Amino acid sequence: QLQLVESGGGLVQAGDSLRLSCASSGRSISLYTMGWFRQGPGKEREFVAGINRSGVKSYQSDLVKGRFTISRDNTKNTVYLQMDGLQPEDTFVYYCAGYYSESGTIFRRLSEYNYWGQGTQVTVSS
Repeated sequence: QLQLVESGGGLVQAGDSLRLSCASSGRSISLYTMGWFRQGPGKEREFVAGINRSGVKSYQSDLVKGRFTISRDNTKNTVYLQMDGLQPEDTFVYYCAGYYSESGTIFRRLSEYNYWGQGTQVTVSS
């Protein structure tokens, strides 16, 4: 099974960039569709971006499209979320997640994802 660990969060100013990383210390991620989600206090966890097994296909939510980019390096067992043009409304805990997939479909529903990291805090000051 996947054991996911996020890193790269922190406190930045509006307009800055951050790159989050999600590394698997267990099984290879190459057979898994991977995604990033985010959650604020008292709010539901929401989909940010997803990427298929090969990395050829990806999908970003409308809230982050054009600013955030998901990518993966299966040889390093790592998924990334490049976040540019960060704004205070991007302040959340960001979670990495994955599910085994034999298709190219990228699901946005939380219930599709079986494996989750512990999250990393991103705080953007104005």
